Amino acid sequence: MSRRRRGPRVSAPAYPGRVRIIAGRWRGRYVDVLDHPDLRPTGSRIRETLFNWLTPAIEGARCLDLFAGTGVLGLEAASRGAAEVVLVEQDIRKVRHLGDVAGRLGARSVRVEHAEALNWLERDTGRYDIVFLDPPFHQGWVSRCCSALVQSDRLANGALVYVEIEADADMPEWPPGWGVHREKQAGQVRYLLVSTAEQRGGQ
Repeated sequence: MSRRRRGPRVSAPAYPGRVRIIAGRWRGRYVDVLDHPDLRPTGSRIRETLFNWLTPAIEGARCLDLFAGTGVLGLEAASRGAAEVVLVEQDIRKVRHLGDVAGRLGARSVRVEHAEALNWLERDTGRYDIVFLDPPFHQGWVSRCCSALVQSDRLANGALVYVEIEADADMPEWPPGWGVHREKQAGQVRYLLVSTAEQRGGQ
């Protein structure tokens, strides 16, 4: 009896990579990563540490990701109970992909905005409890965005700002009263959780 020969199994879509949501509503779900030179998804170990830091603050939080990229930071926040997540992204291809991903997850708390980060801050009217800043390296974005967050009054009282920078980079220039609450390094990435409470009156 002859056997029918099967072709190779196809177990994943045609994307160069995927990242997994670690915990919460969408635990174990994968987010496809586009083939784009600027994408640098935050690794699972870093995200696990970050969201352990954020455990007391994430439930019901209003979150802003100014350089959304793959969207994995904002989606992880939404999965863990954030009330609102805004993903800001300048590249239209990434914007469309983020919309598709959010739609497949049924992520009603997630909103995708097509805009340049600083321009968007100037016109936005929201105030956020948690801000994710994971911009392209070596371009000085962190200090500029932190200043803009204060000047545009986008931070809620006691807001936290998560930052990723190059491991060998100088510490960004924080607005008056801001201070590093937690800090670690993984390979070539230095990641920090920054408290703005004192700058916001210590509340």
